[in-house]
Amino acid sequence: MAIARIFLRNPPILILDEATSALDTETERAIQQSLSELSVGRTTLVIAHRLATIVNADRIMVVEGGQIVEQGSHSELLSVKNGRYKRLHAVQAGSTSDGILSAAG
Repeated sequence: MAIARIFLRNPPILILDEATSALDTETERAIQQSLSELSVGRTTLVIAHRLATIVNADRIMVVEGGQIVEQGSHSELLSVKNGRYKRLHAVQAGSTSDGILSAAG
């Protein structure tokens, strides 16, 4: 409901801090689709730990210890060998590429 109220106000800048973190996967996908459509034409800053929330962002900034340690698009960050974003993505995706163990393994 809070997300709907935000868009009724039609702000030029939108800040979403873990906006979908408490949702189940199916609901999160539906909300993400709506957010993508409603964010067109406005600056949107998304703060997230779940990378699925930000994969379509124009620019992703990885912050560690209060400092930006990596930045780029999803595909650019995945191409960084031994990058923090790449490692986190592998853990969240449950993959074992590049010798990274999955969270379940």
